[in-house]
Amino acid sequence: MRRRLFPPPAALAIAAAVGLAALPATGCGGGDSQGLGAGPTVGRAGSGAAATAGLGFPALATKNTTRIGGTDPVANAAAAARAVYPGGGQRPQAVVLAPSGDWRAGVAAAPLVARPLRAPILLAGAGGLPGASAEALLALRPTGAPAAGGAQLVRVGDVADAPERLKTVRISGSGPAELAAAVDRFRTTTAGRPSAAVMVVSQDAPAYAMPAAAWAAKSGDAILYVTRDAVPAATARALRAHDRPRIYVLGPSTTVSDRVTRALGRLGPVRRVPGRDPVSAAIAFARFSDGAFGWRVVDPGHGLSFANADAPLDAVAAAPLAGAGTYGPLLLLDRPAPVPRAVQSYLLDIQPGYTDDPVRGVYNHGWLIGDERAISLDSQSLIDQLLEIAPVSGGSSPAP
Repeated sequence: MRRRLFPPPAALAIAAAVGLAALPATGCGGGDSQGLGAGPTVGRAGSGAAATAGLGFPALATKNTTRIGGTDPVANAAAAARAVYPGGGQRPQAVVLAPSGDWRAGVAAAPLVARPLRAPILLAGAGGLPGASAEALLALRPTGAPAAGGAQLVRVGDVADAPERLKTVRISGSGPAELAAAVDRFRTTTAGRPSAAVMVVSQDAPAYAMPAAAWAAKSGDAILYVTRDAVPAATARALRAHDRPRIYVLGPSTTVSDRVTRALGRLGPVRRVPGRDPVSAAIAFARFSDGAFGWRVVDPGHGLSFANADAPLDAVAAAPLAGAGTYGPLLLLDRPAPVPRAVQSYLLDIQPGYTDDPVRGVYNHGWLIGDERAISLDSQSLIDQLLEIAPVSGGSSPAP
């Protein structure tokens, strides 16, 4: 099978974010205007021309943020997978391959990132495996998941065959609801029991569904689809198989109507996590908790991811970052800049502080998904500032 070429800016994301050997690349998303030149290079000498620009800062990383700066979700997913499984003995049991043109399939696959599989997600088309995904899969070298009969690759939806001879399981469905239900059945089999909680999102409102991927990657809780005014038969059957789970509807009544929540209420207790827009809905979900369900990120000391609300597959790419490392919810920006006021206010609410010594404090960290066309450098700078541990009133500054 002939592989498509990996675009240079996407190669930059892999090289820079995950520390692979340097690749020729242009700066990501307006990088030239920021003086990034040919892009970040590992091993650049300090005596070289434009040495600091060549290292890629601040667009690659600041003291409180790290950017996975691919030009598309395929590159971002490959980079995130390598960040979670960088090699050196850290290899996944299995890898999920989801469609690069279908956010619904990718979001539905997010529970497979959680235990017991802990499978990162790569993206592919029906006609072939993009270079970024092929290279990441080769580097990840999945060992085989005992809970999935030794499968090394889980193909979700209409995706190409892998270029390697890997033991593969395929999950398919004739539409979003059917595919999500099929993923849920597979996840139930590997985990040994259905999840006690289920997230229900609209298959027609991607921005409101994006935060569900992060929580599913951490918890393994199922994600199922409805339309605004109907519960598909496949979703109803899946909920019955969970035997009256706690059902959490993400998004306002304009995306999932009250009529649908009443219908869902016959299959289990329902709570809506609202929000008047995708940005506020993501913040509400980050704050939300109900027993064991929900992030409850209302205090300092957490990981966070940030993505553009117009790029739903970036939520899929970022899902493994929510289920490893610093863990944490996904927040959304409605444009590259400025940072929405609601996001600024939330970050101020959870900003770390110290009285005498910042070393004894806790810290926040942010993953930024996408290049500067998704999240601008100015936005990154402000997010970094709002994540920074700061002295609180009555404290003293640390000695220099």
